[in-house]
Amino acid sequence: MQSVNHINTTITWYMQLRNLNTVFKLILLFFITSSFVITDGRTSIRQSQALEFKTDGLYYAEFYDFIFRGHFENVKVKRENVEFLSIFEQYLRAFGRQCDQYLPEDKVEIMDLVCAREEVEKNIYGDVLSRVCVKWVWQGSNLFARPDLYNAKSAVERLQSGDALQKAFAEMADPNAIGNSMDRVHKLNGLKNDMAQIFVLNSCNSPGVRRFEENLKRYALNKPGIRMKGASKYTTMKTTGGPTGAQNLNKLFDDLVANQAKTWAMNRYVPRSISKLTVLRKDTQGRPLIAKANYTYQFFGKAGQGWVQISFENGLPKCLYFHDFPQNCKTPGSSIVAAYAQGAYAN
Repeated sequence: MQSVNHINTTITWYMQLRNLNTVFKLILLFFITSSFVITDGRTSIRQSQALEFKTDGLYYAEFYDFIFRGHFENVKVKRENVEFLSIFEQYLRAFGRQCDQYLPEDKVEIMDLVCAREEVEKNIYGDVLSRVCVKWVWQGSNLFARPDLYNAKSAVERLQSGDALQKAFAEMADPNAIGNSMDRVHKLNGLKNDMAQIFVLNSCNSPGVRRFEENLKRYALNKPGIRMKGASKYTTMKTTGGPTGAQNLNKLFDDLVANQAKTWAMNRYVPRSISKLTVLRKDTQGRPLIAKANYTYQFFGKAGQGWVQISFENGLPKCLYFHDFPQNCKTPGSSIVAAYAQGAYAN
């Protein structure tokens, strides 16, 4: 586990940077080192014993499938990235909450990073101007994990802690820093939704879950995975490319935007509100390269109009760009893209 002194120094430095990007980084730190609360209670588990790991509809579906299959060369989320640490941490917490009866006797407690002492700045009238945590400590979460998985997660923490400040400076200098910070919030919301569903789709003690965990550990420790022979549908679709011929692009846009909207912080997408869809450019096979459409959203009960532009690569959706952060690429839902590649949207 990384040293508390290092954590204290890093977080204090972050807190002193009073701008919007700093707030999002603190949100990110909180989510990585704390639990997502699933409010609908424990869900009944299907007891399939086949060696499969179901990921359709999940935000990180492609990542989970590549890890499960041991096809590490295709994984885009690198172990050095804080995004991987967030996924690993929240998976352990979700298992500890929903599948605790399958943990071994030598299970270990997952620790939370909490503020032990604050410095509060007030004006002459006693109004609070700022709160800065000056001491952070590790505290038990009352959730538990397999020791080998938790040790692998801790190894990733140590790997990432050394260049934390360097990464922070680079991110602060990014001209699209706010857009990227919002993107992190969306990813955290997507991860939260995944952890509410992953053990509904898969039995806690299934061979598929055990294989996924073994390969997750191996990926974290930079060891070769246990490979499956069958190619992932996400690999196949990138090889074959998108479909030709007439496609229901309105439905494709609606599904992609609705899927992204699950991660939005405040706006609420109005389903089936895609309008004025225009293909701006096509490739040599007549497939879209760039397409744009309008949509309607709700913001605190009031209707608003936005637009979304989608870029395509090899005939498949690659990036979604929304009107509020037009430089920020949102990754389209991989399950939807796979279905599109397989002809599910053909007219």
